[in-house]
Amino acid sequence: MITHKSHLFKVICFTIGGVGSFAVAFYFYYFYFFMQEQYGFSGKDNLTLAALNGFVYVFASWQSGRYAHRHGYFSALKLGLSILILALAAGSQLAKLHSSVGLVLATIMLNIGQCFLWPAIEALVSEGEDAVDLPRAVGTFNVVWAATSALALFGGGTVVEKFGFGSIFFLPITLLATQLALIFWLGKNTNDVAHTAGNDPLSKPIADPHRPSLAKTKAFLRLAWFANPFAYIAINTFIPMLPTVAARFQLSPMFAGFACSLWCFSRLGTFIALWLWTDWHYRFRWLVMACGFLVVSFAVILIVPSLAALLIAQIFFGGAIGLIYYSSLFYSMDVGKAKGEHGGIHEAAIGVGNCIGPAVGAASLQFMPQHANSGAIAVSVLLLCGLVGLLTIWKTLRKDLNYNNSEV
Repeated sequence: MITHKSHLFKVICFTIGGVGSFAVAFYFYYFYFFMQEQYGFSGKDNLTLAALNGFVYVFASWQSGRYAHRHGYFSALKLGLSILILALAAGSQLAKLHSSVGLVLATIMLNIGQCFLWPAIEALVSEGEDAVDLPRAVGTFNVVWAATSALALFGGGTVVEKFGFGSIFFLPITLLATQLALIFWLGKNTNDVAHTAGNDPLSKPIADPHRPSLAKTKAFLRLAWFANPFAYIAINTFIPMLPTVAARFQLSPMFAGFACSLWCFSRLGTFIALWLWTDWHYRFRWLVMACGFLVVSFAVILIVPSLAALLIAQIFFGGAIGLIYYSSLFYSMDVGKAKGEHGGIHEAAIGVGNCIGPAVGAASLQFMPQHANSGAIAVSVLLLCGLVGLLTIWKTLRKDLNYNNSEV
């Protein structure tokens, strides 16, 4: 039997996360191009669709995290992959029937399916890791999924132009079916894990005199959970607007993938840096700097009509998103033992951002259609409000924790 601490088990889990990330990212990155080309969806329509998916994601991810914690991570993965495959198969047929409503419903089901993947995988890669090994496990996972997601955006446009938009269905189905077979094999050779808090002897951290106090870890978990939705407000407003950005610079899907994937590689580089350098742990200044860069870079990407500005801003955009996301996931796995449930809350926070950002953008375009940048400006203001909110929460928590300036 394969143990959860074995190198082979971790490698398989990282592989599942990476391939799953590529499959899901490839679909969603180019789904909006497909809706624009086949059904004439505007930027406002794509933002509305993204907001609907985000709304579903909030509740599905939270409940799927609880399901994984209670019923087992392999059980959650099998269910999630099965839903994903069925949703993609249904979507491919509905696309042939030119049913936009049916395709939207299939995409919602696909969104629900992916919610069962991430909390379970996040928990599996950190299961059994002590306070020393946890940063390595979380870091490896982040680097793997970010690398495959970047490749999906960078090369996905080339795949779409060569094989048509049908590839956004059949390529993920092929990859996810292989994943499902691997999960069944792994499940037969490994005892499933569905621990309740305090029942997992492997999850108990080793004594560490330098480990922050429980009050401090919970405070940073609260800060990261507050900041993470704002990162996804920015991401999930940018992604549905990719076809609009591409049209602004007269880019085909292939060249849009090349030009608009730089932020993904910047996020990947940030993940690698944060994995190798851990002094950022429980340091507020890094989190607040990231939120500041997020506000400015997002506004530049969607408002400034310059290809050079688009490319440069993406470097800061990806770096900011990388640090905010990494903080949320690391603190979720570092605080307490309910890793599956914490992973679900972490993903639910992503869903909040996925919903609010495009909803605000779509509403602004609906009520101020004469201003093409009204959606981007409204979301930029929302991100600025998030930065102010983060500083306000920190001001309160800092008094309770008795922080001095050198610890910030």
